Amino acid sequence: MFHQKRNNSITDFIIVGQGIAGSVVALTLIKSGYTVSIVDQPGLSSSSKIAGGIWNPVVFKRLTKSWMADELVPELRNFYSIWEKEFNTELIQDRHIIKPFTEEQEETLWLKKSQGAEPENVFLDSHIYKNLPVDEHYHVKKYSRVLQAGNLNVPHFLACTKKYLKEYYEFLEEAFDHDQLKITDLGISYKSLTGSNILFCEGHLISSNPYFNWIPMKPAKGETLTIYSEHIQLESDIFNKGFFILPLGNKLFKIGATYEWHTLNDIPTEEGKTELLKKLNAVVTTPYQIISHEAGVRPSVIDRRPVIGRHPEFANMYLFNGMGTKAVMLAPYFAKQLVESIRNNSKIDGEVDLSRFVV
Repeated sequence: MFHQKRNNSITDFIIVGQGIAGSVVALTLIKSGYTVSIVDQPGLSSSSKIAGGIWNPVVFKRLTKSWMADELVPELRNFYSIWEKEFNTELIQDRHIIKPFTEEQEETLWLKKSQGAEPENVFLDSHIYKNLPVDEHYHVKKYSRVLQAGNLNVPHFLACTKKYLKEYYEFLEEAFDHDQLKITDLGISYKSLTGSNILFCEGHLISSNPYFNWIPMKPAKGETLTIYSEHIQLESDIFNKGFFILPLGNKLFKIGATYEWHTLNDIPTEEGKTELLKKLNAVVTTPYQIISHEAGVRPSVIDRRPVIGRHPEFANMYLFNGMGTKAVMLAPYFAKQLVESIRNNSKIDGEVDLSRFVV
């Protein structure tokens, strides 16, 4: 058990937000011996709640390694495995990502990357496979697989984390009111909570935070569908052809995802649904049932890097944000880096340190 019982009324960190980022950094702090209190509004706009949780160490457009994949993948496996044991449940599943080839040059590039000296070959299957049935009528003629990929069961992870946090720590289920926050050199107070530090993990809503609204965010709305099909023949592998089909078990599949940069809310749209169905229907020609249609806003930063670190003015205020579409991969590694910087005053990677935006 990692939780620390509080010996006084002051917690080490008040954490605002319990999406993937907030959950991961809270658990990282707890494992490092700190106490936490959480403020999170149920149902608040969050891409975490609808995410497929897929981690993919390869950028398909150029068949290059995803940024820092060599460091991120081992750390995410280590982090989620630790909390699987603590929560006594399964959180992650190793999977292959199926990449169909529609042109001969795609296959040629794949073979060059997977069989050559390029660093990508650790994540690319060097074998070309044939005739993969996706449903009864659609077969992928040629394809290969991304290795060391998988997905986190995000709703289950968030639920387990919330239960754990509510059992051992203070947890306010409400929208955070920045006007109620009081900051002194001695600590932080917010309504009934008192803490030594405060850490914001508000996702794209950071743009409304008066302390961090200068961070240049570029959020993107995404929509997903969950369908039921007795005919799709994917069992565990993730199909990717400009969209993904993620098997969830019990003949359920998550379909995603769209990108939209203008109307930023968590309201599903007919346009998003139509876009997903058009892509799905090009592959799945057998009957299926739509179970749910969801939307959320990804908290991406303008340079597509996380933004973490200490506030330039307030020494006891921190930010952990901007994980975008890769939160499952990014959050464990950079939560560890943030906590180490707090504990040991070690340096945060310059590509993610919020100081890059401080004039």
